[in-house]
Amino acid sequence: MTATAIHGVKAFRVYLEMIKVEHSIFALPFALIGMMWGTRYELHTPWPGWRVFGMIVVAMVSCRSAAMAFNRIADRDIDAANPRTKMRAIPSGLLQLRQVNLFFYGSCIVFFAACALLNPLALMLSPVALGVTLFYSLTKRFTPLCHFVLGLSLGIAPSAAWIASTGKLALPIIPITLAVVFWTAGFDIIYALQDDEFDRVHGLRSLPQSVGRQTALTISRFCHLSAIVMLSAGGIMVHAGPAWAIGVVFAAFLLGYEQSLVKPDDLSKVNMAFFTLNGFVSLGMFGFALIDQLIRS
Repeated sequence: MTATAIHGVKAFRVYLEMIKVEHSIFALPFALIGMMWGTRYELHTPWPGWRVFGMIVVAMVSCRSAAMAFNRIADRDIDAANPRTKMRAIPSGLLQLRQVNLFFYGSCIVFFAACALLNPLALMLSPVALGVTLFYSLTKRFTPLCHFVLGLSLGIAPSAAWIASTGKLALPIIPITLAVVFWTAGFDIIYALQDDEFDRVHGLRSLPQSVGRQTALTISRFCHLSAIVMLSAGGIMVHAGPAWAIGVVFAAFLLGYEQSLVKPDDLSKVNMAFFTLNGFVSLGMFGFALIDQLIRS
């Protein structure tokens, strides 16, 4: 039996749960790194001002909210069939499809408005950014490389924030974008281990489903190693100081520990590996980047 759809203020917490607002901790810190590095590189100051900062946050949150709502709409039948996801807002009946559609379109409007208030290049590229984030939800239907599409949808955050704060794109931010792509793909492969049997039965694609858990974990480890290399390269290209280097070592330690928690035959610590440790990675890298900027100021 499904629950009765809720409306008004009572629905607010359900919307937050639907879009997993706490997962903003993954991409937003790297977006702020892109903002600081961009303004430092182009304007010789790490701070673009409150208006630009505010619009970057609004754009990030609204784009991600639109992507998560679209994911819930596109996957509503799949979620209903999966014991792990059947209590999500739409299959459980807590939100009607019409409500989620309105939330999706509203988030898109807010995103485009925020980009328009930033600069012409941000507005021009906004459909590309939104398109990439929406496209991920469809990729699991036809390619096991869906994890890398998710990585790209988060990885464009630092480049987008660089553009938002400077009005142009420059080469030094590209390694950080690649770092986030590899980092995200690595932890999403780990998360997908939980559903490999379900994916196989229902014709969905993921690396664990396609190549097996052990090989998928090996690919995940290669992704995280590549992320550390890219974080190092990005710091070199923007002339970051010792604080950033310490941050890279910190991230390497956490990712190594994350990989040690998950075994092909033991997924009991997947949630800790997925959310807790990766939250520390993103927040930690932002913290070290901020310290680096404060020292240089």
